Amino acid sequence: MWREMEPDDRIEIDVMGYKVVAYSFGTGTETVFCLNGGPGLPCDYLRESHSCLVDQGYRVVAFDQLGTGASDRPTDPALWTIDRYVAETETVRNALGLGKVHMLGHSWGGWLAIDYALTYPENLKTLILEDTVADMPHLILELERLRAALGPETVAMMQKHEARGTIDHPEYLAAITILNYRHVCRLSDWPAPIQRSLADWNMGPYGTMQGPNEFLYIGNLKDWNRVADLPKITVPVLITCGEHDELTPACALRMKLNLPDAELHVIDNASHMPFFENPDGYYPVLLDFLARHRTVA
Repeated sequence: MWREMEPDDRIEIDVMGYKVVAYSFGTGTETVFCLNGGPGLPCDYLRESHSCLVDQGYRVVAFDQLGTGASDRPTDPALWTIDRYVAETETVRNALGLGKVHMLGHSWGGWLAIDYALTYPENLKTLILEDTVADMPHLILELERLRAALGPETVAMMQKHEARGTIDHPEYLAAITILNYRHVCRLSDWPAPIQRSLADWNMGPYGTMQGPNEFLYIGNLKDWNRVADLPKITVPVLITCGEHDELTPACALRMKLNLPDAELHVIDNASHMPFFENPDGYYPVLLDFLARHRTVA
């Protein structure tokens, strides 16, 4: 189960002239390399929910992506592309000498992990895709379905504000808050690691790549779609999502059906943060997958 712990090492890495900060836990020969969501979020929430894997003998590595947390925060929007983040991820893996890793990507980190797996397949033992998608246009349709559950009057109100550019209006923000508590984290009190990440959110990368909130995708990734390329990913893949996830089970199934060696687990009573919302349902699935794909000495 998750708990907060201090990293064994905090490493500063030069990435294209910028400082990126990584955190390492444990000394196991098998490394779980975590790519957190956002974009623009510090890695706190994913780091703190997965550092506990050291209890099973794994090394766990996470890093604050450029523009987040303790890493440098340049303001050039040209930096906020998935291709540059793929190159950054490989620079971090190389700098830390991680060798082949179990790559774990959550949400936006899953999109990044998919593109990384297609670019550097030789560096992966397994791929773990958590609460993520491979087809953004399909996700946008699913988000419209989730929004529709608020009722036609509320949806019309949201569309009005989006068209006018007044998405900071209290009634629009109230609708987004309801959606967040339904589909991002269903706990009445969000755990401290989530709160820390959200409090330090850099909206520069987020707005450029995704959009202004979790339910409106208008950034440079709005047309991103890797479904046709998924058959090229031949390592074992674990897909997890919450039953109420904003990145829905239908999106998860689309990935599974196009991957040659994938298993899908939908976590009950959870949305986008199953490791916090239903740890009893989440961790056994992850640990079983990792145990089945450990390298036998």
